[in-house]
Amino acid sequence: MSIGLDNVIAAETKLSHVDGKNGRLVIGGKLLDDLASSTEYEVVLATLLYNLFDVNYNARQIRDLLGKARSDVFGELSRLDQHLVNLPPIDAMRSLISRLEDGNDVSTALRLVAAPAVFTSALIRARHGKALIKPKSDVNHATDTLQMAGLDYSPLHAQALNTYLVTIIDHGLNASTFASRVVASTKAGLVSSVLAAISALKGPLHGGAPGPVLDMIDSIGDEGNALPWLENSVAQGDRLMGFGHRVYKVRDPRADALKGAIASLQDSAAVDHRKLALATVVEETALAVLKKYKPSHPLHTNVEFYTALLLDVLGFDRADFTSVFAIGRVGGWIAHAREQIIYGRLIRPQSRYIGFIPE
Repeated sequence: MSIGLDNVIAAETKLSHVDGKNGRLVIGGKLLDDLASSTEYEVVLATLLYNLFDVNYNARQIRDLLGKARSDVFGELSRLDQHLVNLPPIDAMRSLISRLEDGNDVSTALRLVAAPAVFTSALIRARHGKALIKPKSDVNHATDTLQMAGLDYSPLHAQALNTYLVTIIDHGLNASTFASRVVASTKAGLVSSVLAAISALKGPLHGGAPGPVLDMIDSIGDEGNALPWLENSVAQGDRLMGFGHRVYKVRDPRADALKGAIASLQDSAAVDHRKLALATVVEETALAVLKKYKPSHPLHTNVEFYTALLLDVLGFDRADFTSVFAIGRVGGWIAHAREQIIYGRLIRPQSRYIGFIPE
């Protein structure tokens, strides 16, 4: 029996492939290395959704339709109340998405892709007592996400966020994607599938780690503290946030993509060069400490480490990091849900009973 379903094949997919042994990620038939820095999110989204609906839209059409969908979804914010604003960001965003009409058509899909960006941005504004900002239909998804949140949406920053959205759009059969496929297999509808995925994502073992990366760096505080702090943490059995991955046995390729995105922002006034320098020392020291104290467990920098640094530079609060992750991953969730509906069947695994059996 496989605890946690390790090495169990639960689906066949054309969407993405995680090559943990060689540190490669294939999305829509292309290596992440060839997509991350130069491809719009809408292009990758069009690739993932190809042949999963009755109509196929090219990237230009997806961009236009997604712009319209953002405007449509923005109308749902007329019912935004203080109770929602006071909830944890991921819970508030999930509640707003639950109000959308369920369905399995492409229009529902595009509204769902638009929703996390619109709702997360609006919640950021509302939480700080600021007026909501309407979407712009003539810009790409990354640019409009920053614009609606009231953050710097200059081309440099928009391209960096776009790199992030592309990098995390899909990643094999992870917990949230599997949750999406399970619900989709019941024919419940795409909104239901996405809500299930968000519920899985909010768990600290899946989407909740980027924020604590910054907490770790803040706690270390100074380059000279890195070695004793990290050695003490490992000695106490604590997990070093931003290091290690269940699938990757070498460096996470998404970490490299996001490290490149941060490098592209070096001339931005938003960059705290002291913090980035400290983060570099923390990464190098952590890798050395892990190699010394856990030589039989190859632990490398993962996507969470550079996610935290990048989203921090772009101006997002760490409380919003999981919601921003959903802005990118929702495209993968929807593609997997549709793939399950078209090619799969009701997911119904077996369990092994280990309790008492009465005579």
